[in-house]
Amino acid sequence: MSHELRTPLNSLLILSDQLSKNPDGNLSPKQVEFAKTIHSSGNDLLMLINDILDLSKIESGTVVVDVNELRLSDLQLYVERTFRHVAEAKNVDFMIHTGVNLPTSMITDVKRLQQILKNLLSNAFKFTHQGHVTLTVEEVFTGWTPDNEELNRSQQVLAFAVSDTGIGISGDKQQIIFEAFQQADGSTSRKYGGTGLGLAISRELSKLLGGEIRLSSAPGQGSTFTLYLPLVYSGTRGVRRTQPASEVRADFTVPGVKRVPRLEPVVEDAVVVAEEGTLAANEANDDRDAIQQGDLVLLIVENDLAFARFLLDAARAKGFKGLVTSMGAGALTLATQYKPSAVTLDMYLPDMDGWRVLDRIKQDMGARHVPVCVISTDDSRERAFRSGAMAFVEKPIQSKEVLDDMLDKLHSYLARPQRSLLVALKDAAARRDFLAQVGDEQVSVTVAKSADKLVEALEESQFDAVVLEDGFPGVDAGECRRLLAAQAGIGPLQLLVYRGGGKDAGKFAWHSDDSIVVQEAHTVPKLFDSTLLALHHNLARLPEAKRSLINNIHESSKPLAGKRVLIVDDDMRNIFALATVLEEHGMDIVWADNGRDAITRVATDPQIKVVLMDIMMPEMDGMATMKEIRKLPAGRNLPMVAVTAKAMKGDREKCIEAGAWDYLSKPVNTQDLLAVLRAWLHQ
Repeated sequence: MSHELRTPLNSLLILSDQLSKNPDGNLSPKQVEFAKTIHSSGNDLLMLINDILDLSKIESGTVVVDVNELRLSDLQLYVERTFRHVAEAKNVDFMIHTGVNLPTSMITDVKRLQQILKNLLSNAFKFTHQGHVTLTVEEVFTGWTPDNEELNRSQQVLAFAVSDTGIGISGDKQQIIFEAFQQADGSTSRKYGGTGLGLAISRELSKLLGGEIRLSSAPGQGSTFTLYLPLVYSGTRGVRRTQPASEVRADFTVPGVKRVPRLEPVVEDAVVVAEEGTLAANEANDDRDAIQQGDLVLLIVENDLAFARFLLDAARAKGFKGLVTSMGAGALTLATQYKPSAVTLDMYLPDMDGWRVLDRIKQDMGARHVPVCVISTDDSRERAFRSGAMAFVEKPIQSKEVLDDMLDKLHSYLARPQRSLLVALKDAAARRDFLAQVGDEQVSVTVAKSADKLVEALEESQFDAVVLEDGFPGVDAGECRRLLAAQAGIGPLQLLVYRGGGKDAGKFAWHSDDSIVVQEAHTVPKLFDSTLLALHHNLARLPEAKRSLINNIHESSKPLAGKRVLIVDDDMRNIFALATVLEEHGMDIVWADNGRDAITRVATDPQIKVVLMDIMMPEMDGMATMKEIRKLPAGRNLPMVAVTAKAMKGDREKCIEAGAWDYLSKPVNTQDLLAVLRAWLHQ
């Protein structure tokens, strides 16, 4: 039913969003407001559908819990960012208090915890018209139900208390509000809106995470909802969890629940290597079921299973946990699920060219920071570095020492808390603007304001990247290049050459080779973007303003203009909605409303560069259509993106196995759609 519920929303949300932006400027202010109202109402309906589906998944035992480390400071920022404007709009004080001995982080499902707190805080603000709303986070030793075994067993328990000075809840209503579709005021003349699902979902999710919610309230005196959770999620309910391999047993299951851990390492830069066939297969006996918080995870993408096992053993000996796949699409899915620290990448893969995998990673704003080591024949070396690879190992590998050296250097790089950057910009304004942007606790910056200081810095220190303005006064190009080449570490030094003022040619003809990779920038924002990429800096760590700056740079590059996209969907509303968005970005649209026509289109139209494939179609569904397209010469290397409103676990994996290289869920978020297309179509 999720497909039938979400599909009509797809066109409603996309088209109303387009109308509200009024790109042609031909709508009146009132018409724009109408469009915004439609979009807002559609989002409200989507939230209701998602709530109903959430409750259905919980009741059917098919919820997947993704266990990650959550820094409590990050949770505080999330709450502040989400509700500060709500408090200001209602003229209600909003305070966040934290306990004195609060730990730095906890292990739980981050999104589910955020969902619970969002529900509790939304209710608090809805029912509070004056006074304050307070979130208190502290370690506690009592307060939960005495017979809650999971909390009793936990070594540490945290309490998240949401207090308000609102209308309060009478004693006879305090139980029913946790039932689905029930509210304290259930009369036909009720003052407050809502579905009555938020607290029911929150209660069930709290149980799923090993905790519970308690309520203390009185009419006219406000309410306090307290969420008790273990500091470390134990995983006794059979969902995804952090655990050693020795603890994984056959009886550790709940019907329909995956046991795939999704863990973000403490060090977020990773290594990737590929596995055989489907994601379900684990022919190399890799570590996917034994990954724990804090592990450095290497994704090994390798066509040769025997060599993949050899790589896996070598990586384990150097302190990595390994994931193995032989498929490019499988590698991208594993990277999405496990957030590996790094990637090792073979260029010859059965389902797609390895260069497509590398380009997809480096054009993905959420994954481009992950270091990639290409393992291939020597004639690929220059292209690998030019395409964004950090390191290169030549096949055939002459000795194990070559691999050991690469893994040692990679481990050392990932373990370092800071990256080092040398900056030599003669333009004072550009230097000031650039340093203001790059200022970050994870980047150690050395500034050289003269040629002598530049030489001195290169002779005395080691840098991960160098920013150099073309024509920097007093620089001897030959001597400077020799010093820069000597900086090469696990791979060539990243040299970012700034040519301010949009000059096409500079004083020195810098070029890339085995020891230096040269990137040019004509503006400070572009220089900042290239520097972050060179330093393998995770964009998720940037403040919102800086992330927007980077996104604007990539949106303005217009990689979609003139590219032909085939939209396959049996619902003309969806085709029209997607086409409307993509035409705004200059794409050429062709479409098919069934699988047979889609196959014919691909076979006869060589200009099709990407396919958006709906999965739920009559007669021949999207899965079968993609399998047939992959058999065509024109379809073997064609990016296909599965678009589906199905919400069941395993859908992504099934689509990948059928031939999709990527996956989008309905209703399609416009920005996600454009990001995926840019990543595949970037030249």
